[in-house]
Amino acid sequence: MSELAKLRNIGISAHIDSGKTTLTERILFYSGRIHRMNEVKGGGDGAVMDHMDLEKERGITITSACTRVAWGDHPINIIDTPGHVDFTVEVERSLRVLDGAILVLCAVGGVQSQSLTVDRQMKRYQIPRIAFINKMDRIGANPKNVIKQVKDKLGVTPLPLQIPMGAESRFQGVIDLINMQAIFYDGEKGEDIRVEAIPEEYVDEAKAARAEMLETLSLFSDELMAALLEEKELPADHIVRLIRQATIAQHLTPVMMGTAYKNKGVQTLLDAIVAYLPSPLDRQVRATDLTQPAVVPAGAPEGTRAEPVKVELKPDPKLPLVFMAFKIVEETFGQLTFIRIYQGKFSKGDTVLNSRTNQKTRVGRLLRLHADQKEDLDSAEAGDIVAAVGLNCASGDTFCGDGSSVTLESIFVPEAVIKLKINPLKRDGADRLAKALERFRREDPTFRVSTDEETGQTLIAGMGQLHLEIYVERIKREYKVECEVGAPRVAYREAPTKEIEFNYKHKKQTGGSGQYAHVVGKLVPLPEDAPVAYEFENAVTGGRIPKEYIAPVDKGFQRALVKGPLCECEVVGVKAVLEDGSYHDVDSSEMAFNICGFDCMRETLRKAGMCLLEPIMNLEVEAPSEYQGSITGHLSSKRGMITSSDTMGGMVVLRAEIPLATMFDYANELRSMTQGKGGFTMEFNRYKQVPKGIQDEIVEKRRKEIEDEKKK
Repeated sequence: MSELAKLRNIGISAHIDSGKTTLTERILFYSGRIHRMNEVKGGGDGAVMDHMDLEKERGITITSACTRVAWGDHPINIIDTPGHVDFTVEVERSLRVLDGAILVLCAVGGVQSQSLTVDRQMKRYQIPRIAFINKMDRIGANPKNVIKQVKDKLGVTPLPLQIPMGAESRFQGVIDLINMQAIFYDGEKGEDIRVEAIPEEYVDEAKAARAEMLETLSLFSDELMAALLEEKELPADHIVRLIRQATIAQHLTPVMMGTAYKNKGVQTLLDAIVAYLPSPLDRQVRATDLTQPAVVPAGAPEGTRAEPVKVELKPDPKLPLVFMAFKIVEETFGQLTFIRIYQGKFSKGDTVLNSRTNQKTRVGRLLRLHADQKEDLDSAEAGDIVAAVGLNCASGDTFCGDGSSVTLESIFVPEAVIKLKINPLKRDGADRLAKALERFRREDPTFRVSTDEETGQTLIAGMGQLHLEIYVERIKREYKVECEVGAPRVAYREAPTKEIEFNYKHKKQTGGSGQYAHVVGKLVPLPEDAPVAYEFENAVTGGRIPKEYIAPVDKGFQRALVKGPLCECEVVGVKAVLEDGSYHDVDSSEMAFNICGFDCMRETLRKAGMCLLEPIMNLEVEAPSEYQGSITGHLSSKRGMITSSDTMGGMVVLRAEIPLATMFDYANELRSMTQGKGGFTMEFNRYKQVPKGIQDEIVEKRRKEIEDEKKK
């Protein structure tokens, strides 16, 4: 257990281009994992953690990569995650299994759109974090402004543990406010740390910053509050302990600073990871007990829904095994599954049970990963992150050993918002394309594959243009399939706007036994913020429809929701209430009730005042201030609504909500409008009803496209 107390499982997350991968590269170098630092951009071999060719070419992280380093006697498992919103599921599933995180913020850009997304994900899984203000050497670096943004925009309490000595090109090092000493990073690669007394010109600033730090910390510690009132000095190790407690409880976020590219501040960040972030022993993990029925909480009001019984998992190797599969990668030798062990000990050759499918699997190999390199293991214990070969599962599945039957909360998967048609140019590529699509679908829960039943065309859906572009490129390179790709299409949805009663009879007589089914009930629109897209309520009494026919009706309803009556988009926001019906002793069957449910739902939807819903995106545009007027006008013409704007050092940051349908060529439009000086990021926000006039245009256009496809 003492060894487990030293282990840290951390992720490095941030907005795109904040320097996550460069920081990870420095951590690998200073911890002795690699002996030469590579850069993300600018030729060379590329960063170790960006091991795919596409990552090296584009200078971006596409998939999360896992590695293990040691800092002193502390082993640290690190996952470097992508910054681009199109690959947000990589961040999501990594944070789901980690104990702590580093939120990297650019000293110039501060809290940007993807920083907010990452912050939401950290809060969703209750991950304590350290904020690292990177790029302190850049022109316009303003750490005080970034700290203010952390407080105002992220709604967390920042606790700066350092102040910088100089900024921009004059950045020399940091002052440690806990030990009140100056830290310099000497040598060509910043490997020689020099600790000295604080230079005279920074003494007053350091004293004021330390007093502010202790005052903020005292809000979460009665002991420190009493010491400050009595004007007693607490020893440094005591302060470190209090910061650790407050960080793990997520009361505050320690703030460090430096420049990974210029090799300053990374070693002190590693010290902070060890000092303040939790070990597996500090985290409370609860799972649903599958051996016990759901119960209504004691003292709850009447009508409260029964809740599953939760049990606490303990990171003890002697207890029954429980682990989660959080990422899947298809390799040449089979499926590689990244796993986090929460309880027990896992040895190669063990047989484990998948809690979702109830199937047993024997694991052939256990591996320790370092980016794309692998090292064989005989066993791994609770708290560790490793990879297994031979597990048949999906991302988010829970596995149990003998003596346990639990399931962990799965990974949150955002909705796909964009679709493409994809077909192989040559007939012999069809099998390879099918293999590629099946592989990527298994690996990435946000990548959806479907077939249009009427036209037979294959459709892929994802989080954005870049997301699908990368997969099309990977199909071409890894599977040698040249593809014809259709224009990107927005993933619209359809929803009913009024309640409609139905009374539908399915009757067919074709010699011999026929088909008979009769359903009565109502279709109720669900509110826009409903947690589910479809709900089914069985209100049939007195055996008017036998129990065995209820589920087929539900399945028939759901089949009809795949294509709506407006323009064959998925239907959401539907509650189907089955109230009555009738059956025939001979002619009724499960199939008859399934068909009846399908036809009934299709007919009812046509009368339900259907409306079209479109994906609305959060957009953040950064450009020189002189272009603000033209950018704002341009966004308004695209039905965009400006939500806020900030001006910093001649640059303006505009935030807006805007329909995805209007944004397909925005990169080129913004470039030409700002002479190449503007940039933007975009992420999915919500679905919203399309204005009536625009809905009619979209529906007409879609129907014409569908007719053309059917003719082909």
